[in-house]
Amino acid sequence: MSQDLWLQNYDAACRMAREIAENIHERNKQQRTGGNPAKLNMSLRASLQKLKQNIAQLRETLNLNSAQRRIMQAEANRRQTLVDDLATREAILNTSFKEDISEAEPSRSCLMTGANGSRPAGNPWLVNESEQTRGLRFGEIKHQQQQIIEAQDAGLDALAAVISRQKQMGQEIGNELEEQNEIIDDLAQLVLACCVFQRSLMTLLSLWTRQTAASKTRRTESSC
Repeated sequence: MSQDLWLQNYDAACRMAREIAENIHERNKQQRTGGNPAKLNMSLRASLQKLKQNIAQLRETLNLNSAQRRIMQAEANRRQTLVDDLATREAILNTSFKEDISEAEPSRSCLMTGANGSRPAGNPWLVNESEQTRGLRFGEIKHQQQQIIEAQDAGLDALAAVISRQKQMGQEIGNELEEQNEIIDDLAQLVLACCVFQRSLMTLLSLWTRQTAASKTRRTESSC
C-alpha cells in the first residue's frame, strides 16, 4: 500500500528543513573564511519562505482531514505533533539565519560610517563596540567570532540529527500502519471466504437433508 499524500508532503518538508540547515552551515563557513555568501543568502530566504508555506499547507490539510474524519483522532494528534515540531525547527532556522545576517551587516556599516551614519568616523573600530570585545586585539575578536559561528554550526548539526531521527521515526510509524492495514485487509478476505464457505456448506446440508427425506419416503412406500 502506498503512503498517503499528507505523509509524503511532510517528508518533503523535513528534507527541505535539512537542506536549509546544511545551507546555513555552508553560509557560515563562507563568512568565516571571508567568502561572499550573498547567493546563498538569497536562496535561503526563498527556501525559508517556501518551508513556512508548506507547513501552513500541512496544517490546513490536517485540520480538513480531521474535521471530515478521514483519519482517526489518535493519528490526527500524532500528525499535529509532527507539524508543531516542524514549525519549531522552521522558527529556529529562521532565527539562526536572521541573526547571522544582522551581525554581519552592522559590522560593514560601522567600518564605512561614523556613529551617526553621516560621515567616516575617526576610529571606526571603536564605533558601537561591545563590552565583550572592548580591549581585545583584532585577532582575538576574530577568534571569538569564529567560536560563536562554530557553536552555531554545532547547534545546527544537532538540529539536523534530530530532524533525521524524527524522519526515521515517522517512516517507521508509516510502515507499521501499512503493515497493520495489510493485516486488516487479509482478515477481511479471510472472513469473506469463511462466509462463502459457510453458505456453501449450508446449501449442501440442506440438499442432503432433502435427499435423505426423499429416500426414506421411497423406502416406506416400497414396504407398503
